[in-house]
Amino acid sequence: MSETVERHEFGAEVGRLLDLVVHALYSDREIFLRELVANAADAMDRRRFEALTSAASALPPDAKVRIAPDKAARALTVSDAGIGMTREDLAQNLGTIARSGTRAFSQSLESAKAEDRPSLIGQFGVGFYSAFMVADRVTVTSRRAGTDEAWTWASDGQGSYTLERAERSEPGTDIVLHLKTDADEYLEAHRLDHLVRKWADFITVPIAIVQDGREEAANQGTALWRKSKSEVTPEQYEEFYRTVGMNFDKPWATLHWRAEGQLEFSALLFVPGMKPFQALENERQSKVRLHVRRMFITDEAELLPPWLRFVQGVVDTEDLPLNVSREMLQSTPALARIRRAVTGRVLSELTGRAKNAEDYQAFWENFGPILKEGIYEDHERRTEIAPLLRFRSSSVDGWTSLPDYVVRMKDGQEAIYYLVADDAEALGSSPQLEGFRVRGLEVLLLSDHVDAFWPEALARFADKPLRSVTQGGLDLSKFPIADEPSEPPAGIDALVTAIKAALGPDVADVRTTDRLVESAVVLSAGTGPDLQMQRLLRRAGRNGGQAVLEINPRHPLIRALAEGPAEAVPAAAGTLLDLARIQDGDIPRDPVAFARTITAALAAERGP
Repeated sequence: MSETVERHEFGAEVGRLLDLVVHALYSDREIFLRELVANAADAMDRRRFEALTSAASALPPDAKVRIAPDKAARALTVSDAGIGMTREDLAQNLGTIARSGTRAFSQSLESAKAEDRPSLIGQFGVGFYSAFMVADRVTVTSRRAGTDEAWTWASDGQGSYTLERAERSEPGTDIVLHLKTDADEYLEAHRLDHLVRKWADFITVPIAIVQDGREEAANQGTALWRKSKSEVTPEQYEEFYRTVGMNFDKPWATLHWRAEGQLEFSALLFVPGMKPFQALENERQSKVRLHVRRMFITDEAELLPPWLRFVQGVVDTEDLPLNVSREMLQSTPALARIRRAVTGRVLSELTGRAKNAEDYQAFWENFGPILKEGIYEDHERRTEIAPLLRFRSSSVDGWTSLPDYVVRMKDGQEAIYYLVADDAEALGSSPQLEGFRVRGLEVLLLSDHVDAFWPEALARFADKPLRSVTQGGLDLSKFPIADEPSEPPAGIDALVTAIKAALGPDVADVRTTDRLVESAVVLSAGTGPDLQMQRLLRRAGRNGGQAVLEINPRHPLIRALAEGPAEAVPAAAGTLLDLARIQDGDIPRDPVAFARTITAALAAERGP
């Protein structure tokens, strides 16, 4: 070894860190390029800041981060024209984790004016070690701005590093990664270009891919969300919307704002104008992109709750602390405040747009079922979400809301009535509505997959309880009907007892009801969950309970059974129950036996 080469052992903490980085810390190897580019951008910002007081530190006109693959040498070089490092800097920043160049530099900014402070992205000396995920040897040649001396740091990541004098014509740093045999993809220019656009497309420092002596720009360098709204055209918003969400339509809503004060961040969010091709029901995580000082960090920070997962865009902050890997965000108060602020801003936008019924309808038909999830998932926000919900109704055309329903409630009506079923088309003609229609009582018609869950969570709106019309015990007697109903047949009590005995455990109970007009029978839930929830529980293999069979004592069929021979009741009881199940969108207990019963009845009606 040359006498000018110095060999040093890593600090014990760095040895542990290297092993952690290479084998456990990062879940995706490509992160190494993000970290190196972030460090290079930091170094250039530091040099720009220093140039404010020292002309010798001025950046050259063509300053940029250059990424150069060399297939023949199996090497990847990341170069910058940044502040550079002295021998001592290399030893301190790359030889130990006890200090970080960016952290130490940040301390010098405390007395500087805000407008003079560069945007520092990384923590040099931490993310740098991710290079060893793809390289079996790394060399760093650097010259500090304002000095004439350059040094090279080199290591294979096995416990030691070397330092030796070097030559570099200009201040800055060259990091050369001698790639492992399984890292060939990082020698391909198109792959490197993709990674830069994914992770660093919007940082202000220019980045170029160098191949065959030619430089190709790899990043846009313009973050729309950092501009004021007056500086961005509608065309630019639409272009960015299509880029960030891979969309082909126009956004239904564009939210662009900057939060200032104790916590600062910029946001540019979009509500799509159409449903995405991939069903949002299958992916319940928000994919809003988190950037820190323009550098993409992750789209899995859950910046919005699952019930707003249709919102797309970017949130960029300078105040968010990250852990060593940057892949796992720390659960800090700052992140929680950002989440609350962004969620509140989106809800405010929806509330404002909901005042235009025609405009809001387009949004609701695309994303209404997802928004409903917020009622049972978000206790804190459910009272804000409830007025944004829209429903079909038994009494009015088009969509209606809970506030509008309350305005239309009849005098003496104490509850908001609703009916849930799988089939939206069949809801309007359900026998469950007969008694309500004839009394002029409005019922909300719910058919989305989430409708079996949220009403119980909301429980009340405008101090009115929500009641499913399939739950038993609803007393409608206080609302008279125009035509006085006929008296029930004398044998109705005996018929109820006989039907209950015939059905046995297939029903929880049998009773008469005054909420039917044209139908002979209907099911109700009794004291348990409503019928739709009972069906869902049964489909999930759980005990959903048994329904109550309610019969209309004034219907001709029921009257005939009450006045006819008792031996006909057992066979008729099973058919009545199956008919009630079919009316509610369920299937008969035994479809084959039911078909035979109906076939025999039709044949008997036609005669010999």
